[in-house]
Amino acid sequence: MAKICGIELKSSDAILAVIEESDGDVEFINVEPRKINIENDESCADVQSFYDSFVNFLRTHHIDVVVVKKRAKKGKMAGGAVSFKLEALIQLNGAVGVKFVSGQGIAAANKREPFDIPQDLNKYQEAAFMAASLYTRQN
Repeated sequence: MAKICGIELKSSDAILAVIEESDGDVEFINVEPRKINIENDESCADVQSFYDSFVNFLRTHHIDVVVVKKRAKKGKMAGGAVSFKLEALIQLNGAVGVKFVSGQGIAAANKREPFDIPQDLNKYQEAAFMAASLYTRQN
């Protein structure tokens, strides 16, 4: 059984959703925190605090892999600078591997075979959940 943490980066938040995959079955694990926020990305202490909170989350919940929903790097829908800083901190976690899935890939997979969204999943966690779920379908 693998525990997978899906992440959607929005503004200064890493929105988290954890699933457990076993033999193709996916189960949502409702854990706290559901978001990790960076208060001030220009403060070394706040950047370190985000990093420490994230690594602690991975270890506490025994996460095996992290799956990040990609953001556009340029154009109208481009991700903000802070979200790319968070992405770098997530990639440097040193505890587990980090994979990426695209929003288009999530949408296409959901159209082919809709994701079974758990009732206890918060609406704001859906993209993170679908990113983790798509990873299980691809592997």
